[in-house]
Amino acid sequence: MSVQIVLALAIFLGAYVLIATEKVPRLTASLCGAAAMVLLGATDDHGIFFSEDSGIDWNVIFLLLGMMIIVGVLRQTGLFEFLAIWAAKKARGRPFKIMVMLVVITAVLSAFLDNVTTVLLIAPVTLLVCERLAAPAVPFLIAESMASNIGGTSTLIGDPPNIIIASRGGLTFNDFIINLAPLIAILLLVFIGLCRILFRSAFRYHPDRAARIMALKEKEAIGDKALLIKSLVVLALVLFGFMAHPIIGLEPAIVALLGAGLLVLLARLEPRKVFDDVEWETLLFFAGLFIMVGSLVNLGIMDTVGQTAAAVVGEDYGIAATWLMIGSAMASGIIDNIPYVAAIAPITNDLVQAGGAAAQPLWWALALGADLGGNATAVGASANVVVIGIAKRNGHPISFWTFTKYGLIVTTITIGLSVPYLWLRYYL
Repeated sequence: MSVQIVLALAIFLGAYVLIATEKVPRLTASLCGAAAMVLLGATDDHGIFFSEDSGIDWNVIFLLLGMMIIVGVLRQTGLFEFLAIWAAKKARGRPFKIMVMLVVITAVLSAFLDNVTTVLLIAPVTLLVCERLAAPAVPFLIAESMASNIGGTSTLIGDPPNIIIASRGGLTFNDFIINLAPLIAILLLVFIGLCRILFRSAFRYHPDRAARIMALKEKEAIGDKALLIKSLVVLALVLFGFMAHPIIGLEPAIVALLGAGLLVLLARLEPRKVFDDVEWETLLFFAGLFIMVGSLVNLGIMDTVGQTAAAVVGEDYGIAATWLMIGSAMASGIIDNIPYVAAIAPITNDLVQAGGAAAQPLWWALALGADLGGNATAVGASANVVVIGIAKRNGHPISFWTFTKYGLIVTTITIGLSVPYLWLRYYL
């Protein structure tokens, strides 16, 4: 093993440890790791910007950028505040019914926007509702974070790891809907049942406090009806474009950018209001990850690991899918599922290429393990980190272990149900 390979592995593992432990901001760790790979000679400008195998995955970057712009404009309309207040009033101020409605809204929105954006929008309104009910906000916030990870698993754009998987595996929006959405619908129902048990102490009903909720006027939350209509039309066109990929031949990233451009043109908002909601740090974080993983590809490390894995698996892809799902769930509980999937996707691709149709379900095993495993701990998914940050800023701190004691139960049950689904659908 050459010195260059040893140093590249040390840089890669060091960056991942920093990302997982959050000793430094994850963007800093990602970009410093990428810079170190360049200085080591593990990659160069052509490898970073132009190589399909080892460069930045521009499909991922621009798909995220387009959807962030669309959501940023949609945020200006007040739609998300409207939905939260409407749900609370429909539940007549009863805490458990409110949680169910917020969980369902969060899961559905996470499937068609993305889970981080959804919790950023829903969490502040949840705090308002809980304040009016004098209910503990922490159980509601934890439930919404987990619901966002579950709901986001069902589509290509719902969870950032899925975007990486789709790009590496050549999978379409419809592929995710067909293969994952039926299971996620079942898991969401199971999760609602778990919420009734796990958070039962938060569901005390007080008629006078419920009256405060009923006094809220959801229609007042809509600040710009014309912009709301324009935004929903453009969002519908974008989703149609995703699903019509086999017909129109446009990649999701192009569809998202076209939709973003059209909405910016129609909205006529100040550029600051449009682009302030773009999570530039997240986009740069992804770029750094792609450079680090691409460097390992350039050095032949990922090919070696992929060939070793293929030799170990042989033709028993059912067992391989099972262990990939379980292993991914465990790994995603330790480190954020985004860097984990960025590293493991090239290896999974080698296995799928070697095994053909029989190995194709490995992609769904990876998606389920990484996305659902993100619920295991407070640092397992970006949505968890965002929710914990919002809670802390608003005086409702959520400790690592408070989140994790619920997360381990939810992850164990959802992964436990996903394993038989995988076998029944693809291997029996």
